[in-house]
Amino acid sequence: MEILILAVVIALVAVGAISGLVVSSRKKKQLPPPEAPSSTPTITAPPAEPRVGDEAETPRDEPRRTIEEVDLPEPAADTPAAVEDPVVAEPAPALEVPEPTAGRLVRLRARLARSQNSLGKGLLTLLSREHLDEDTWEEIEDTLLTADVGVAPTQELVDRLRERVKVLGTRTPDELRTLLREELLALVGTDFDREVKTGSPDDAPGVVMVVGVNGTGKTTTTGKLARVLVADGKTVILGAADTFRAAAADQLQTWGERVGARTVRGPEGGDPASIAFDAVKEGIADEADVVLVDTAGRLHTKTGLMDELGKVKRVVEKHKPLDEVLLVLDATTGQNGLVQARVFAEVVDITGIVLTKLDGTAKGGIVVAVQRELGVPVKLVGLGEGADDLAPFEPEAFVDALIGE
Repeated sequence: MEILILAVVIALVAVGAISGLVVSSRKKKQLPPPEAPSSTPTITAPPAEPRVGDEAETPRDEPRRTIEEVDLPEPAADTPAAVEDPVVAEPAPALEVPEPTAGRLVRLRARLARSQNSLGKGLLTLLSREHLDEDTWEEIEDTLLTADVGVAPTQELVDRLRERVKVLGTRTPDELRTLLREELLALVGTDFDREVKTGSPDDAPGVVMVVGVNGTGKTTTTGKLARVLVADGKTVILGAADTFRAAAADQLQTWGERVGARTVRGPEGGDPASIAFDAVKEGIADEADVVLVDTAGRLHTKTGLMDELGKVKRVVEKHKPLDEVLLVLDATTGQNGLVQARVFAEVVDITGIVLTKLDGTAKGGIVVAVQRELGVPVKLVGLGEGADDLAPFEPEAFVDALIGE
C-alpha cells in the first residue's frame, strides 16, 4: 500500500515539473515592439488568395427568394420580337416553250453554211474556169469525195455536170449556181418522205425507237426530239431504256421535265426491253401522242448487244408495231458511219436517219451517202449544242447552205 502511494506521488511531481517547463518557455517568447509612427501612409495589402486546405468562410444567413418571386428582365423597347420565317413552298419551274419547228433549218442555215461552204464554193470555183479539162473534172471529183458524197453518187453527179455544161456553152456565175443547185438537189433527193411518223391509225400513241452507236449523242437527240414534238403540239412519254450508261436515265428525265414530258425508267442495269414495254404501256394508258424509247448505245461489232436491240423491238411490238426506228449517226465519222448504219439496219428496220454534229464537219456529202446506203431518208439534223438545234431536214435549205448566196 505504501508502495502504491509512493508511485502516485512521484507521478504527480513529474507532471508538475513538465508543466513548469512549458509555461517558462512561453514567457520567454516576446512580441515584436510596435513600429514608430511614420508620415508615409500605410498601404494595406490585398487579402491573399485562398489556398488548398484553407477553411471556407462561414456562410451568412440571408433570405432566399423562390422561383415565383424572381422577375425576368423586360425586353428592350427597340428590339423587335423574334418571328419565325414562314415556310414558303418553292414554285415549280416554268416549262420551256421550244422554238417552232417550221423553217428551223432555214433559221440555222448560216450555222450550216459556215461548215459546208467549202464544198459549194469549191465546186463553183472549179466550174467557173474558162477551160474545163480533165484535170479540172478530176478536181471536182476529189472535192465531192472529200465531202463524203461517196464514189457512185460522185460519178453520177460529175457525168451529169459534164453533159449540162457542154450544152450550156458559156457559163455565167448565176447560171452555174442554178445548174449546181439543181444537180445537188437531185442528188440529195426531194422525193423522200422525211416526216417523222408519230401517228397511229388505231388511236394508240406513235412509238419511236432511237438507236445508235456510243458517243453519237443519242440520248441528247432523244431529248431534243421530244422538244420538236412538243413544239408541234404533241404530248410525249419518254422511255429510258438505256440502263447501261450511268446517269443516262437522269439525263433523259431532265430533258423531259423541261418541256413537261414524263419519263418511264427502271433500275440501273435493269432489263431494257421491260422498260421499253412499260413506257409504251404508260403511253397507251395516258393517251399520249408519242412514246420515244431511248436505247443503250452499242458498238455495231458487239453481236450480243445488237441481238438485245432486236429483243427490245420485239417486246415493244407486243403492244403495237413501231412507227419509226431512227438511227443516230455522227456526221463527223464520215464513211465509218456507213458501216455502222449497215449493221444496225440488219438488226432492226431503220426508217430514218438523224445526223448529229453536221455543223462541225465539212463532210455534208454524208447525207447523200447514207441515204444511198440504206435507202431511207435523213429526217433530222443536229446543228449545234443548243436545245433547239435539232431541225427537220429540208433538202432545199441544205443545198442553199452548201452553195451560199
